Order: sequence, then structure tokens, then C-alpha cells
Amino acid sequence: MSNALLHLVFGGKVSDPQSQDFVDPDNLEVVGIYPNYAKALTAWRGASQANVDDANMKYVIVHLHRLLEPEDNHEA
Repeated sequence: MSNALLHLVFGGKVSDPQSQDFVDPDNLEVVGIYPNYAKALTAWRGASQANVDDANMKYVIVHLHRLLEPEDNHEA
């Protein structure tokens, strides 16, 4: 594996702001895939702040590198 630790940022409407129960999984917004956590965090902040007035809109960061190579989870 290269040094890139891929991260996916996506979001959508949730039924409860404290949950990750997406109301309409068919219409999730994929913000992008990023080569490191810092860039993913910047994208997540931008998407979250753009929707700050909608309490039911939630964006998350998924550590794709952990899914692609689960035995290397110790790398963070």
C-alpha cells in the first residue's frame, strides 16, 4: 500500500442529529475521497459549515484505508 491513507467524506439527512441513521441513502452527497485525514477534515468542515442551519444534515469521514486493509488498523 502507498503512503496515502484514503478517506471518504459524505453526508445526508439523518432522522436524529445524534444518530447516523440516514433518511434517504439513495441520495447521499459524496463530497470526495481524500489522500489523508487532514484534507478529509477540511472537506468535512466545509460541507458541515455550508449546512449549519440544517440540524438534520450530517457529514461523516470514513477511513477507507481501514476497510481496504483491515489488518493494518494500527496505523490510524
